[in-house]
Order: sequence, then structure tokens, then C-alpha cells
Amino acid sequence: MNQDDLKKQAAEAALDYVESGVIGVGTGSTVNHFIDALASVKHRIEGAVSSSEVSSERLKRHGIQVFDLNAVGELALYVDGADESNGQLELIKGGGGALTREKIVAAASRTFVCIADESKLVEVLGGFPLPVEVIPMARSYVARELVQLGGTPVWREGFVTDNGNLILDVQNLEITDPKGLEQRINTIAGVVTVGIFAWRPADVLILGSAQGPRTIKP
Repeated sequence: MNQDDLKKQAAEAALDYVESGVIGVGTGSTVNHFIDALASVKHRIEGAVSSSEVSSERLKRHGIQVFDLNAVGELALYVDGADESNGQLELIKGGGGALTREKIVAAASRTFVCIADESKLVEVLGGFPLPVEVIPMARSYVARELVQLGGTPVWREGFVTDNGNLILDVQNLEITDPKGLEQRINTIAGVVTVGIFAWRPADVLILGSAQGPRTIKP
């Protein structure tokens, strides 16, 4: 099976968690498979809150109503992918640049189901460059601060988030204390948020594998 098949397998397995009401939906290639699969059970739900404009458009094309989070309150379920996960289901997210909205929707959800192919499970986070969303005027200042933390920040040129901000992708980090680093980076002036999801990790990780979907809980 190729990587795309494994992503699709994990995405379809997540349908077991879809029950009713309004659900949260993330962003990325694995989530695109989930949205396509969700169309087959859309009668179960009222609609979705989306973490990006791209996902919102895909949901609407399938006839799934998209709600503003402010209008619906707490969500029972959030389904999203990840760029990396450790065994505690602490994640790196934001490869697609939607980390801030993803973090908000995850925080507003009772259960966060993360879907990925098995290559995303790692011993230590940081092999994937860590995305940090920054206010444009703070880009150089935040980059200097990230260098002080031992990282090599690279401006994702030509990319603007749905919030009108920039992304710094921080390379060469070995994240042994995800909660501590998440908190530290979030205190830098000009940072909107960092793509470490440790204070609000996933509750369930579904990995597509050659042996079928694997479910991991911390």
C-alpha cells in the first residue's frame, strides 16, 4: 500500500467516532480523505466547524454545512491529521499552515481524533520542521528568539495564513519537553501560536498501516 492508501485507511476508520451534532474538521491531505468519507454519513451530523478555508470549501462541495465556532460552542469531536506524533499523542501540526485555527478547534472539542499514516509516529518530535505562526512585523525578531532556543527558523516565503500572518518553519529541534517548549515559544512577543500540540494532545491516534488501521491511546 502506498502512503496515500494508508492515509485514506486511517481517515475512513475515524468515521466510527462520528455520531451527531456539529463536528470539528481539520486540514491537510489525510483530512481531505476524511471529508470525502464523511459525505457518505453526512445524514448523521448537522454540519462541521472547519480549521481552514480549503477544508470549508471541500465540505461545502459535499453538501455539508459549515458553521462558525462562535455559533456552536463546545464540539463533541475534532478530526485532524498531524505531521508527527509521539507515544503520548503530543503532536507537531501546521505543515499546511492552519495551526492556529486547528489549535482553537482542538481546544473547543471534547475528543480529538488524530488520523495519519504510520510513518508519522516517532520517538521524539522535531524531525519535521516546527511551524510557528507570527505577526508579519515580528518575523525577524521571533526568528532571532527561535535561534536562541537552538532552532534554525526558515521563513515560508510566498505563504500567508488564513489569518493574514506568516509561518516560520523551525528546523534542527529535538523536542524532548513538548509542553515546556510549546509554552516557551508561545510567550515570544509576535508569536500567534506554535505547532506543538502538547497541552491539548490528541485523545486517539489512528494510524493507517499495511496490517490495517491501528488505534493508539496515551
